[in-house]
Amino acid sequence: MESEKKWYVIHTYSGYENKVKANLERKVHSMDMEDEIFRVVVPMEDEVEHKDGKKKITKKKVFPGYALVEMIVSDRSWYVVRNTPGVTGFVGSGTKPIPLTDAEVKRILKSMGIEELRPTIDIEIGQAVHINSGAFENFAATVTEVDPEKGKLKVLVNMFGRETPVELDFEQVEKI
Repeated sequence: MESEKKWYVIHTYSGYENKVKANLERKVHSMDMEDEIFRVVVPMEDEVEHKDGKKKITKKKVFPGYALVEMIVSDRSWYVVRNTPGVTGFVGSGTKPIPLTDAEVKRILKSMGIEELRPTIDIEIGQAVHINSGAFENFAATVTEVDPEKGKLKVLVNMFGRETPVELDFEQVEKI
């Protein structure tokens, strides 16, 4: 099973999405699973209705019958989610849930006004890092700036005997 924090889609009885969210959050807390199951989201969006000449905004489920769960899949966490009342299963094949891509999650959360899918990084200015993807893959660099809001950092890469400033995403570097 996966050991990485990812977002998964769970199938629920239609109309039970918010009940599943509440039940699962309660279960996570009572079973002390906060380090494996992080967030449960029922994607909603504003729907504007015009009734009797008045504008009325209501919340509408974007994916009726589904909820999103941010979790680390283990036998235990899978079991806890799977056996929450109202949950009919994970979206995926059989016993292996398939995580959403980061782009899918970003798009869904952004449409709900949740911008908080920012990766965090434990790297400080002056620290040496290894670039693990992109045009400067396999280069060593020194961190000059960290921007947690944007999930970016600026580094100096030593190329051809001189230091070149480069902006990278958090995911593109690892500590040396």
